[in-house]
Amino acid sequence: MSDTHDDFGDECPEETFTDGELETGLLEEELRQAAAILDPVPAELRRIAVDAYALHDLEARVAELTFDSLTDAVPVRGEPDPPRMLTFRVDDMIVDVEVTAEGLFGQVLPPGPARIEVLTGPLAHARLTADDMGRFTGDAPPTGPFALRLRTGGEVVVTEWLRA
Repeated sequence: MSDTHDDFGDECPEETFTDGELETGLLEEELRQAAAILDPVPAELRRIAVDAYALHDLEARVAELTFDSLTDAVPVRGEPDPPRMLTFRVDDMIVDVEVTAEGLFGQVLPPGPARIEVLTGPLAHARLTADDMGRFTGDAPPTGPFALRLRTGGEVVVTEWLRA
């Protein structure tokens, strides 16, 4: 057998790969195939990952979740279905959001007008507008993973993704 051919009969010029690189590449491919068979990535998780990557905005600042009433609050006695309260922060901007069965209610601080998109995939689920006081409402609560993209003047802020 010639040095320019691999075990599969395909041409492989000597200057393209060293023996170690070729062995590493073949091993990596075998491991990928084994992982795909033995531990495949769930289709829904793959779709969410692709959607999240498609939505990345290099100029956007990410607002981190600093408060979530599901994990940070003491439950109120007698309240059967309390609203979910969320607070996001990036630098001096705060976004407070209340998620209820009726929809989203929130405020951007410091107050001012903003365009807000409720993201649930590659497209916006809803488009909202914050008034001069920074207040906004949406009639349909998100289902599944969601994030908010806010545009205030020339600035773009995207919140962390959460599951509704």
